Amino acid sequence: MKDLRAQERDLIFALDIGTRSVVGVVGRPSGGRFKALDIEMAEHESRAMLDGQIDNIHQVGALARTVTDRLEERLGIHLERVCVAAAGRALRTQSGSFTMDISAEKTISAETISRLEAGALSAAEEALQVEDEVRRQFFMVGYTVAQYRLDNYPLASLLDHSGQKAEADVVATFLPGEVVESLYAAMRTAGLQVSSLTLEPIAAMNAAIPAELRLLNLALVDIGAGTTDIAVCRDGSVTGYTMATIAGDEITEAIMRAFLVDFQTAEEMKRNLRPGEDAHYTDILGLENTAAFEEIHAAIQEPMGRLAEAIAAQVSELNGGAPSALFLAGGGSKLDGLRVKVAQSLGMDERRVAIAGNNFTKSAFADEIDLNNPEYATPLGIAVSAALGLLNDSYVITLNGETAKLFRSGILTVRDILLMNGYTYADMLGRSGKNLGVTLNGRRMVLRGEPAAPAILRVNGEEAAINAVVHAGDSIRFQPARSGKDAAKTLGELLGKDFSGRVLLNNREGDLKAPLRQGDVILTLEGPAGVVPPPPPEEPPASPESSAPEQPAPVSQPEEPVREEPPAPPQPVRPLIRKREVEILLNGKPMVLPPKENGQPYYLMDLLERSGVDFETLEGPVRLAVNGVECGFSQAVKDRDSITIR
Repeated sequence: MKDLRAQERDLIFALDIGTRSVVGVVGRPSGGRFKALDIEMAEHESRAMLDGQIDNIHQVGALARTVTDRLEERLGIHLERVCVAAAGRALRTQSGSFTMDISAEKTISAETISRLEAGALSAAEEALQVEDEVRRQFFMVGYTVAQYRLDNYPLASLLDHSGQKAEADVVATFLPGEVVESLYAAMRTAGLQVSSLTLEPIAAMNAAIPAELRLLNLALVDIGAGTTDIAVCRDGSVTGYTMATIAGDEITEAIMRAFLVDFQTAEEMKRNLRPGEDAHYTDILGLENTAAFEEIHAAIQEPMGRLAEAIAAQVSELNGGAPSALFLAGGGSKLDGLRVKVAQSLGMDERRVAIAGNNFTKSAFADEIDLNNPEYATPLGIAVSAALGLLNDSYVITLNGETAKLFRSGILTVRDILLMNGYTYADMLGRSGKNLGVTLNGRRMVLRGEPAAPAILRVNGEEAAINAVVHAGDSIRFQPARSGKDAAKTLGELLGKDFSGRVLLNNREGDLKAPLRQGDVILTLEGPAGVVPPPPPEEPPASPESSAPEQPAPVSQPEEPVREEPPAPPQPVRPLIRKREVEILLNGKPMVLPPKENGQPYYLMDLLERSGVDFETLEGPVRLAVNGVECGFSQAVKDRDSITIR
């Protein structure tokens, strides 16, 4: 093998990993356009791709290596760095919202807005996770802020405003982690390093619709074998991308059924379908046949109509109606009659639906290669994106020593890079462990969760903010925040090792080894005084109605010698301290309760042993009610109350 030159820094190598084939293009920027030096295509021998998603990594990697070898042999260049694109079929779009208390801030800073948006993105990803049975990794491709609100008032920007509450609504687009990782794995199998990654619909738009035309409301529809990717632009930027679940393979399969041929034969019949030309083929029975153009065309009308309707539906939903003009790209765009059907389905003038190809000359050219082919939309788009700085292969950022995945261009912050590489809002800011709230003897207690350990973030060795802008060549080191552990205690740990009495947990006999759960109600029935720990001082009772009975005030000063003085008058703030009998009905039977020595009222917990309920053999929860109203153990009992304890 002849010696190969090293790949120059400005030499772009792009691979389009398609369902039917792998297309490679090599070139470099020239005069504000991409100059293609060579193009190579090879088809999969079997279905290594399913609907745009890599199924057989090694087979795809081997075919990518074959395409690379052919280009290297002809050009005499050792190709190492490659630009690729992920199929749009796997894209997941989800909305998310987040609210922040900003009352402590004088004005809203860019850092605050960044945290607000990150929270909304995290909410969007969590919503995706709820939809899936198994938790998956998602890579954030891009997002749009749909609305900011300040104290419920909508604003276009929050910067430098002040208020009490800030909110953000976002619409974010994610790629499942397995889609991205399988693409990277296939490139590693081919011995190639991914230098940039974008989405196929964005790449195709970069080739077919130059930036200066994006002030118009235009749509690009790239019809491949397994996917139909769609991108829409207006006001100078790409405003959205989606996909349709029907593509070229459905047309091929219709030909298979109509003419009893294998998939490869049907594919050739589809590609060579031209008015006035007959197709000669051998069916699965080994018989030689001839089919007229009209026969084949009639066989594909139904799936072609479904394809046109699916395109129209997705474009209308994404764009809010028909665009000003629409470009069809990809191999499926060549189907005779499809352009007209799409125009009719969208209610557009047929002249405003065009086949992409002729306008590639605005962004790409070649001396000896005919680029006016709609099948070149995606591979040329990937190359154009890199060559013209839309996604430049020299724009390399490392994250923890590895080349970071970059899905889009423009100004990128550290937060963008982290989200594009699978980190989440929780990784950046951390979350304190969940608190555990229980009620002990009528008093509310909150056991605090462990605080989060903050993330460590450095850019080029220096501490950096999450919203710091990154530049080509930057090195990011990121250690995710560690979320705090949730509060956890057993019943025995709460009561202390010296506790020896009986305890009820949610009206059942308590097991000291039982872990406490949110909202548990604990009642100690007997045991040495003082063995039940008091609640933390910062956690007052939830409400006066649910407060535990007052205990005699502790002596805070040393006792003085007894003097022969009249006793101090009773304090007026303790009106319940009176010694009198209380007449009640307990489970329908009259009962007279003698006055307590300390003058305190009776509570339901005082009546448990008088209720007749055998707490040693409880098989179900205890029902507590006063005058027909359900209540808790700490409910005070008044004269003539009707009490139920069952």
